[in-house]
Amino acid sequence: MKLFGIAGWSGAGKTTLIVKLISFFASRGIRVSTVKHAHHDFDIDQPGKDSFVHRKAGATEVIVSSARRFALIHELGADDPEMSLPQLLARLSPCDLVLVEGFKTLTHPKLEVFRAANGRDALHPADPCIVAVASDQVFPQARIPVVPLDDVAAICELILTKAISIDEAMAKLTDSLQNKGGVRQAS
Repeated sequence: MKLFGIAGWSGAGKTTLIVKLISFFASRGIRVSTVKHAHHDFDIDQPGKDSFVHRKAGATEVIVSSARRFALIHELGADDPEMSLPQLLARLSPCDLVLVEGFKTLTHPKLEVFRAANGRDALHPADPCIVAVASDQVFPQARIPVVPLDDVAAICELILTKAISIDEAMAKLTDSLQNKGGVRQAS
């Protein structure tokens, strides 16, 4: 298993790009899993469904299963810390590549998705873990590869070249989190 991150400001097109990347990789027989960080409370349950009712009644974990898929919903208590990226990665089944969306301040290799219309500063000049940029503008002073945002094949090639083993990623992330003194997450 290898790991690579996709980072950028909200509205830059991270999710849109990841969908294209997954499709490209899948068409070449590369099994991809994703981990997505959310800043807000979210729900994958539908109100009124049995799993929702079980969770709201106090179940800590609910597994919904069918012949086609299963989902595990784990409810964190009000005082429970958010799970770290290494903890989340440890729960994944084996695959060829894990794409991580968000967690932009952590120490895994990342591609910055940059869109000029966002009006935000680029992240890559201040983040040594950003190893490439996919953008709708050029960065002549960049010391890392910059590829057009719509060149999915080139972005996939960069990812395959720059991705690191899951073991190396876990070690880097765990060391980084311990040095920061906690489990600070950032999207």
